[in-house]
Amino acid sequence: MEAPLLPRVLAGWRPGEPLSCDEHTALHGPLPTPTRRADLLREVERSGLRGRGGAGFPTATKLQAVAGARGRPVVVANGGEGEPASRKDRTLLASAPHLVLDGALLAAAAVDAREVIIAVRATSQRAIAAIDEALRERRDTGRAEVSIVEVPPTFVAGEESALVSYLNTGRALPTFVPPRPFERGVGGRPTLVQNVETLAHLALIARHGAEWFRQVGAADDPGSNLVSLLGAVAHPGVYEIESGTSVSALLDAAGRATEPLGAVLLGGYGGAWVTAARASSLGLGRAGDLATSLGAGVVAALPAGACGVCETARLLRYLAGESAGQCGPCAYGVAAIADAFTEIAERTAAPGTHRWIERWSEDVTGRGACGHPDGAALLAASALFAFRDDIAAHEAGERCGTPGGPPWVLPLPDHLEAAAL
Repeated sequence: MEAPLLPRVLAGWRPGEPLSCDEHTALHGPLPTPTRRADLLREVERSGLRGRGGAGFPTATKLQAVAGARGRPVVVANGGEGEPASRKDRTLLASAPHLVLDGALLAAAAVDAREVIIAVRATSQRAIAAIDEALRERRDTGRAEVSIVEVPPTFVAGEESALVSYLNTGRALPTFVPPRPFERGVGGRPTLVQNVETLAHLALIARHGAEWFRQVGAADDPGSNLVSLLGAVAHPGVYEIESGTSVSALLDAAGRATEPLGAVLLGGYGGAWVTAARASSLGLGRAGDLATSLGAGVVAALPAGACGVCETARLLRYLAGESAGQCGPCAYGVAAIADAFTEIAERTAAPGTHRWIERWSEDVTGRGACGHPDGAALLAASALFAFRDDIAAHEAGERCGTPGGPPWVLPLPDHLEAAAL
């Protein structure tokens, strides 16, 4: 069956209605049965597929690590989606549950796992209902037993060690590594944790091959990505884009910005602010020079009239409140950065406060149990650069363009548009 170049994982999307098993099979063809585990692993490696959950880690490397570990592995499909601004994973689960299940079962076959856990954000009721119905439609899941687990709607719950901790103890707390989940995860067994979008791509690679997957995107960053687009755009929603697509092309596809932009947030709450002038030609991806641009798959457009300092302070306060409180860089460092940024936003900070934020951002990076403080530090440091004139005005007690107003980086509604570029 010849597959389209785009859309891929969003093929057949209908607002608020998942594809049935028969519709899924008619669209994508039957689930292939790998003749040899080594063949599937080799094809995934040739495809260059990277994780779509944030870090962009090579999928084949993860699969091979779990396949080579001792003990009976477990596969966890991570649909926790703790990033508040993202709706890509729950949109995918709610519209194409069988494609995610295909990928999870293929991953289980590749690592010889007999247990598959579909982890879904507890508040994503449409996604949970779609996966539950998809499992009822499938009378046979091969050798693997599949279950659904609802996970807390917290920021850190989607981090893989926190997710494993929740599955083991009921507490979604990141753990120090090593050991990593592929060494000792769920029940102490080798565990493959893959984002649900990654698994959907895996299901298509198994059907159409690595060469087909690489027909879009760049040589070092092939394939397509789901992006949650929000802010000052005519049609916010979830878009499937070719890796390397420019920010301006994405905005054009969404009906363009509704007003002149001052900056764009790339990657979500733990991502980076980029000035609108620089962002327009910047590509979106997960490898090479674009490695940090997509992150959690969020692009948020901030109007020129909005206050980026106030917006950043709000995001940092949220991140500080989401700390697991287990290590100093997160419990104290992120809180200190958020407090200082809030003082700047409220124009009560002493001149030069931004230099303390620079220092603290460097101090916390790479020192936490998970990447939570790293994301907060990246957000703060990028804001110091993108909004440096406004920060200087705030520290001088002056008003910038719009020193208040409604927040712009807000969660997308559950019912939204989805499209492919």
